[in-house]
Amino acid sequence: MSEAAPVTFTAELRVRYAETDQMGVVYHAHYLVWCEVARTEFIRSFGPSYAELERQGLFLAVTEANVRYHASARYDDAIRVQVWLEHVGTRAITFAYRITRQDADGEKHLASASTRLVGVGPDGRPRPLPNELRERLRTLAGQ
Repeated sequence: MSEAAPVTFTAELRVRYAETDQMGVVYHAHYLVWCEVARTEFIRSFGPSYAELERQGLFLAVTEANVRYHASARYDDAIRVQVWLEHVGTRAITFAYRITRQDADGEKHLASASTRLVGVGPDGRPRPLPNELRERLRTLAGQ
């Protein structure tokens, strides 16, 4: 049985002046913030929000983050952050991201990223993802 294509969610942002350095280029750490915005909206649009998960005693802790920069973003650029689930395990989920902007010549690929999150309880110890949530996320991941 072949896997289905993962569901992709797109968040649209505009680069704020506060996100840039003296040269008008976006400071590298902001790309991870944009990934978090997209990831949070992805979760909200397909299931319970992060806040609801936390009320249920499940926290998703980032245990790994990777970014590969391809081109610079600058002040006032319109940015698109596409996010999808790459893998859903018993305790961990991995998201992938593609960050782009629209140029006169078409879409410009700015960065590729991934984050791995592990489910933890209020005590900070790893815990399995609830079965219903895990199955919903696996469907979204095309697993």
